[in-house]
Amino acid sequence: MQGATRVLFGVIALLSLAGVIVSAVSLERHYAKSATAFCDFSQKFSCDIVNRSEQSTVVGIPVAAIGIAGYAALFVLSTFWKSRAETPNRLLGAALAGLAFALYLTYIEAYVLETWCILCLTSLALISLISLCAIVVSLRCARA
Repeated sequence: MQGATRVLFGVIALLSLAGVIVSAVSLERHYAKSATAFCDFSQKFSCDIVNRSEQSTVVGIPVAAIGIAGYAALFVLSTFWKSRAETPNRLLGAALAGLAFALYLTYIEAYVLETWCILCLTSLALISLISLCAIVVSLRCARA
């Protein structure tokens, strides 16, 4: 494995850990009883409104818990399984699936809830960066 590819796996791992943390905070807010001071600025910027809405679960599972699992899977792929031949494609598939899900959730924020969550937007930025890195890793490994 080339040095640049190793660095990209490390970047994906760090971004994935950040995603786990952001998703864990979001999950805590999903179950919290009190309002959040750091994340609620107005009716248009409110993590609590988003994290406690009907759309904050998928078949009863909090979206934030799905985020934790997804980011954890990306972390495992980019660290413990990075030497496996199939990992670049699996990493790319998982990252793009996560990005598609995040974009769907962003659509929900914009057009259904009409409220933005800073934690959700941070997660969108993280999965976007992970996806870009995964594309580069996949292309580099395909050429090697």
